[in-house]
Amino acid sequence: MKGRVNVALLVGAVLVALVGLAAVVSFFWTPHDPTLVDAARKLREPGGGYLLGADKFGRDTFSQLMVGARTTLYVGIVAVGIAAVLGVPLGMVAGMTPRGWLSELIMRVNDLVFAFPALLLAVMLGAVYGAGTLTAMIAIGVATVPAFARVTRAATLQVMVTDYILAARAAGRRRPAIAVRHVLPNISSMLIVQASVSFAIAILAEAALSFLGFGTRPPTPSWGRMLQESQELLFSTPRLALWPGLAIALAVLGFNLLGDGLRDYLDPRLRRIREQAEPPANGATR
Repeated sequence: MKGRVNVALLVGAVLVALVGLAAVVSFFWTPHDPTLVDAARKLREPGGGYLLGADKFGRDTFSQLMVGARTTLYVGIVAVGIAAVLGVPLGMVAGMTPRGWLSELIMRVNDLVFAFPALLLAVMLGAVYGAGTLTAMIAIGVATVPAFARVTRAATLQVMVTDYILAARAAGRRRPAIAVRHVLPNISSMLIVQASVSFAIAILAEAALSFLGFGTRPPTPSWGRMLQESQELLFSTPRLALWPGLAIALAVLGFNLLGDGLRDYLDPRLRRIREQAEPPANGATR
């Protein structure tokens, strides 16, 4: 069982590292200018300095993928950051006052926000402020707040019944001090896992918003818009949709595997339960 978990964590970390490496390298070097339109190289096949060929505007596909990774990670980091900054304190307050009116108000508002998907929020914000990367980040971040708030509340409820919390209360510690010194450190592992999973969701959401025209605007490369621009040539030049689609799939898979591996690694109780449930090797009895 440990081998399987380690493999999932390793594969996820490698995929995420590759996406991050492409994003970092794109700041300093790309094979070609990803925004340069060159009609003479329209739909150029791979080769001759164009590793993955060129799109219908003559732009280098590989360069666009590299800069698109930067855009995707940028949107994901900011969106998950917004969700964590808003969701974690709300979830902790709700978990530390489970029977109070404030907890009930927080969770009901949380349910209300949960009913609005990122796409709908992006459309609403786009109508008011205009579509763009900032709109996508805010929409994805706000839509992800309920997930962080629910996970944080559930974890806080488990921590609040432990002996060391009772001892801290008996010592006269105030709730803010208990939250910072005792609750937050003990739920941080769950928050790390939630951030990894939410990052994968943010990648999909950003690609969907860019595909529909509510995300990153031209000329900044985006995996979602690369898919949108390639749809009319899907049957004649399928490689234009293959590469951004593969990039999105691998990035999402990487963050999901990373989150799954981190969950098992950071939660010893879950790891022990899975090890006990695993069938003995070679039919041996435990």
